[in-house]
Amino acid sequence: MDFQAFLITLRECLEAVLIVGLILGYLDRLNAPQYKKWVYAGVGLALLASLGVAFLFQVVFTSFASFGSDTYLRLGIMIISVFLLTHMVLWMGKEAKENQQASQAKVAAAVSTGSAITMIVHSFLVIVREGIETVFFFAAISGGEIEKVLTSYGAVSGLLLALIFGYLFVSGTMKIPVKRFFQVTGVLILFIAAGMLVQTIGRFQDLGLLGSLLTNADGTPAALYNIVAFMPEHYIDQVQYLRDTGNTTLISGQIGTFMGAMFGYSHNPSLEQVIAWWGYFAFAGFMLTRQNRTSKTAKKLQEVS
Repeated sequence: MDFQAFLITLRECLEAVLIVGLILGYLDRLNAPQYKKWVYAGVGLALLASLGVAFLFQVVFTSFASFGSDTYLRLGIMIISVFLLTHMVLWMGKEAKENQQASQAKVAAAVSTGSAITMIVHSFLVIVREGIETVFFFAAISGGEIEKVLTSYGAVSGLLLALIFGYLFVSGTMKIPVKRFFQVTGVLILFIAAGMLVQTIGRFQDLGLLGSLLTNADGTPAALYNIVAFMPEHYIDQVQYLRDTGNTTLISGQIGTFMGAMFGYSHNPSLEQVIAWWGYFAFAGFMLTRQNRTSKTAKKLQEVS
């Protein structure tokens, strides 16, 4: 969970820091530094709003848990998170440039009309969107225990590193292209999304809400293969394997737990889980390839014109 929290926090916070840095830098270009305090005001309000959303999420989870319905809420959030994480990666590759131009236009309009309120609202919306997404993802990876993720080493280190990277990128000190950085983290985010998808399907099958093309004699979904001897997906599975066979696994279950959370690994997946994992990456790869071709075509047309 810590690494997932680190990666999500780094990605979301860095995106927010870069956009705020863009706004502040553009204000300098417009020779309007007096508006910076309103940008900071918007950012502060957005951070408070994001913490409020986190608290509300926790209250809702507690309420659902008291009625015994928190499992279905967790599954719903995980499904939505898969779509949001995928959209986040695809959006960053497709609309980042357009969003930057739109942000500059809004800042220029606010300065030209002398509207401090517009500057506050714009800064607020930029940050609160990232904050709410982060809270949502934290709920998905923690099973609703958002407060544990907020105070985890992963979230804290991700935030600090995002602030450092953001400053280095904005100041021009770091020479690594921002686009390349987001491409690398985007691939890791896709693995997290695929893992959530696989885990959700497995949970649905455990609850009997989803069947399988391969079933055991009792009608329950059967595993397509079982490689628990190689690497169990949890330390408990490792202990059970040792108890049943007297042999130790090749790789520790603690590593399997990380692989499961990060990449959707399972030592005994169902057919539907395997199909979903490969199908997800086939879809994501197709969309990214198509996006890249469209971008290159548009760039060539601009050069010709």
